[in-house]
This record gives sequence, structure tokens and C-alpha cells, in this order.
Amino acid sequence: MSTPRPAAVIVLAAGEGTRMRSRRPKVLHAIGGRTLVGHAIHAARGAHPEHLAVVVRHERDLVAAHVNGLDPTVVIADQDEVKGTGRAVECGLAALPPDLEGTVLVTYGDVPLLASDTLLGLLAAHAESASAVTVITASLADPTGYGRILRDRDGSVAGIVEQKDATDAQRAITEINSGLYAFDAAVLRSALAEVGTDNSQGEKYLTDVLAIVRGRGLGVSAHLIDDLWQTEGVNDKIQLARLGAELNRRLVERAMLAGAIVVDPATTWIDADVTIGEDTVIHPGTQIHGATTIGADCVIGPDTTLTDVEVGDGAEVVRAQAVLAVIGAGASVGPFSYLRPGTELGAHGKIGGFVETKNAIIGTGAKVPHLTYAGDVTIGDGANIGAGTIFANYDGVTKSRSTVGAHSFVGSDSVLVAPVHVADGAYVAAGSTVTQDVGPGELAVARGRQRNVEGWVARKRSGTATALAAGKALAATAQQPLDPEQPPDAEQPTDAERPPATRHTDSEGGERS
Repeated sequence: MSTPRPAAVIVLAAGEGTRMRSRRPKVLHAIGGRTLVGHAIHAARGAHPEHLAVVVRHERDLVAAHVNGLDPTVVIADQDEVKGTGRAVECGLAALPPDLEGTVLVTYGDVPLLASDTLLGLLAAHAESASAVTVITASLADPTGYGRILRDRDGSVAGIVEQKDATDAQRAITEINSGLYAFDAAVLRSALAEVGTDNSQGEKYLTDVLAIVRGRGLGVSAHLIDDLWQTEGVNDKIQLARLGAELNRRLVERAMLAGAIVVDPATTWIDADVTIGEDTVIHPGTQIHGATTIGADCVIGPDTTLTDVEVGDGAEVVRAQAVLAVIGAGASVGPFSYLRPGTELGAHGKIGGFVETKNAIIGTGAKVPHLTYAGDVTIGDGANIGAGTIFANYDGVTKSRSTVGAHSFVGSDSVLVAPVHVADGAYVAAGSTVTQDVGPGELAVARGRQRNVEGWVARKRSGTATALAAGKALAATAQQPLDPEQPPDAEQPTDAERPPATRHTDSEGGERS
């Protein structure tokens, strides 16, 4: 018989979390690319409930906005001034339909390693035992801080006692309450109405429901799990880091089981929503965040950080940082490149060393090899951008866009002042500052003519090492034999008489490698 879906899951996320020592609500701290409450919502959704409610109180508006941003269908339930988990669940039920029937699962917003499969296992165990309440339990060598499971002689669950209310004998018990429950909805609603606040903390405990249910002659069972990590909550930043490391270990193993090659798992960090294709090699010191997707047969790293990036099959990204970017199949990025949001590198394209891009569309096979800033630009297929090129996109008030056409060539140390259009098949000479459009097949030269001032070093830098070197070079030149093809008193051609090929050689468009 198949297990019915839960009528509801209630996630308790109202606590202040004072031990976190943070202005940020505890449930909004993140590991593995999700907030703690984000992990709780993800696990709950995997159990396919008819309703999902999150109970909030501390920094209510901040937490509620975050939850609705993750899942707009979540019901936000507000806990009032009455403290305790029992009251929190009561407030959660009040936000759900009053005629709710079936099984209600209760989880916490600070147990990030809880898996959907575990909730489904709890649901199945609850249905099989026909109990009114089923609680997930675990055995810990050091149960300090957890509620202890009290059992009858026949092994059934008699109740749960909180650490602060337990006797010395009860504190010696190692079976702990995970805080994860399955309840019959009607039983839970009526039992909570009987729970009081007569305890050391003046709180309305959810655990008191178990004693009330047993007093009615109804069944209470335990569902013992072996994976203790799934029951561990975050109470301070030490636990946050500890659980973050364990989650990362699991995510890296998941990637390897799916076919990725992770050279050094200890220095590789992968978020929960990342996907990596088969035979992609992840080198040490790599961080892959957000919803990044990486294809098959890629090489990523070392020392690379990708956040919300799409990487095509066979691409290589080395010692680079990229955010909200697309890297095409077979493309190459790095080393020491920074791809800012809006960058799209086409298939087999190249973004090389010490290049920064932003809102840059770089076509198939196009190359931006080194030492370049390419912001707000479209670069056509097969184009080549020489070293040291700057796309000057901001005039202090407005950002404008430039284009470089297909198979065009921009020489080294050029500046293209936006908005400017370099057409298909055009050249820009090295060292040019381009402020006007360049037509198809044209060569743009925009720089001052070179002038050499003879004797300047001797006059202005006399006595320096430079002047001494120049003097020696001039003396050596004077002692060289004359060119037999050039009489000593022959008049030298002026610059204006030189042929164009002499004045403007191909090197004007050359790329410095």
C-alpha cells in the first residue's frame, strides 16, 4: 500500500538564535548555497505536502520576505508572545485550513542536513504503526542539549523530557528527540489545547503532547535513524561551519558519483543546486556556487570561483572568477580573468589573462586574449582584440555600448570610446583612440605622429647612466663602415617622400603577444 502524502508540513523558524551572536536571523545564515530555512523548505517540498507553513517571529518581515522569495506558495504563520515549540506549532495549525485532516509533519528551520527521503521514511513509519504520534530519534554519544526519549519497559515511547527539566538519570539517556514529528492532525490540535506552560522556562512544549496522547490511550512510536547529521541543528557559528563542511562533503561526493573528477575534495566547494557533467575535472581550490551548470569534459580550476554560471561542454576555466555569465562549449577562460554579470562567451571563444568583461557578448571563435577591459560591448564571430585594449563605456554620466564586427582586428593598446561601431572585416591600428565608426574593410588610425628629438638625452639628462649608454652607442655607430649603396653626402628622403608602406606598416595593427 502506498503511503499517502502529508496533509501539511510545519517548519518552525521563529527562534531568535541568540547564540549565533549575529544581527542576522539564525535561519537566514547559509551553507551550501541555501539559507538554513531554505534547506528546510527544500526538504519539506520533497515530501509533497498539500500545505507548507513556516512559523516566524524574530525579524518577522525579513524572514517572511525571504521565505516568500523562495516559495510564494508557503503559508506564513506568526507566533505570538507565548513561547515554546508547542505554541509555534499551534500557530502554524491556525494558519492552515481548520478542517485539515491527515498527517502533519513538524520540522525545524535550523536542521539543514535533513533530507526529503528521511521525511518520507518518517511518514511511512507513522502510517505503518498507526500511531497518533511518531518521532524521529537518534542515539548520540554526547546528547547534551537535546531532549531525551523516555521509554516504557516494553520499549514504547513514554515521553520526552527537555535537558533543562531532566533529572540526572534522565540526562544519562543517549537516545534524543530530533524535534521531527509526524502527528495525526486532529489529535495534535486537540492535545495542544491542553498543553500548559508549567515548566522551568514558562514555555509551551510540543513534547508535552506525547504524554497527553499516551494518556488518551493512543500510540506513540519512534523512528530511529542512523544518520545523526540529519538531526543536528545549528545554534552557533561553530555548528554552522561544522554542518557546512559536512554538507559540502556530501555534495562533492554526489558530484563524483554523477561522473565528475574532483582532484582534491578537501579544497573544493560545491553548492546544493550545482550540476556538473561527466568527466569534467575540478582542480583544487575551486568554488562552484549558486545554480551553476557545467557540461561534460570541462576543466575547471585550479583557484576558480563560479557563481550562477553556465559552462558548455569541453570548456576550460583556469584561475578565474565569473558571476552570472555564460561560457560556450570549447571556450577558454583565464588565467586571472574576471567575468562580470552579462558576459556571454561564444563557442570556442577566448577570454585570456588579466581580462575583465561586463555585459559583453563575445561571438563564436572571437578572442580577447589579454590585458583588456571589455564592458558593454558586442564582439562579432572570429574577431580579435589586441592586448591592452580598453572599451571606454562610461563618460561619468552615461554608459554606452560599442560593437566590433565579425573577423575584425583591434590592435594592441587601443581605446574604443563608446558608442562606436567597428564594422565587419575592419582593422584598428595599435595605439589608436577610436571615437568614430569604422567601415567594413577600413583601417582606423587615430594617434599622433612620432617625432624623435635628437640630442635630447645629452642636453636634459647629462651625466646619467642613460646619457653614458647613448654616448657609447653613438660612438659605435660613427665607427661603422658606410653603406656602399648610399653615398655619404646623399640627401636622405623626407618623411613625406617615403612610400605609404614605409610610413604605415602592417605592425600598426599588430597584436602584442
